[in-house]
Amino acid sequence: MSLLEFEYERELNPVDMIEYVAANNDWSFERAGEDEIAMTVQGRWSDYHISFSWMEDFEALHLACAFDIKVPDKRVNEVVKLLHLLNGQILMGHFDFWQQEDVVIFRQSLLLAGGAEPTNQQVEVLLSSALETCELYFQAFQFVIWSGMDAKSATETVLFETVGEA
Repeated sequence: MSLLEFEYERELNPVDMIEYVAANNDWSFERAGEDEIAMTVQGRWSDYHISFSWMEDFEALHLACAFDIKVPDKRVNEVVKLLHLLNGQILMGHFDFWQQEDVVIFRQSLLLAGGAEPTNQQVEVLLSSALETCELYFQAFQFVIWSGMDAKSATETVLFETVGEA
């Protein structure tokens, strides 16, 4: 018998934990179904539209975070180059381009194989790391899409660290 053939009974749907964390933090959310919850979180550079989905077949809690920024056809190739450069910098999760919507999203999953239940801390870290990543790189997307900057220059610009105070 393969390890993949074991069946585990979950006490809670992992999306219930997301709802619990959202309610405790006074975040507005909408439960779109048993396995999905959506919320909007205000960032420094943009509002981020976040969706959590429980993927039973993979035993994974999937997070997708979309920006309020549309990619015009003439900038798609440069945005794809930017995705490649940024994804090489990211330890967990990745940026993706949804062509059907012309938007950039950040995706990440929390594997809960074997009946593992998510903790408050895991959910908060999943969400906070996604938001921190989006905040860090959002301006690079703005530079490429709105300013016509090339992907390499945009990446270097947002990764530039200042030292000291003026």
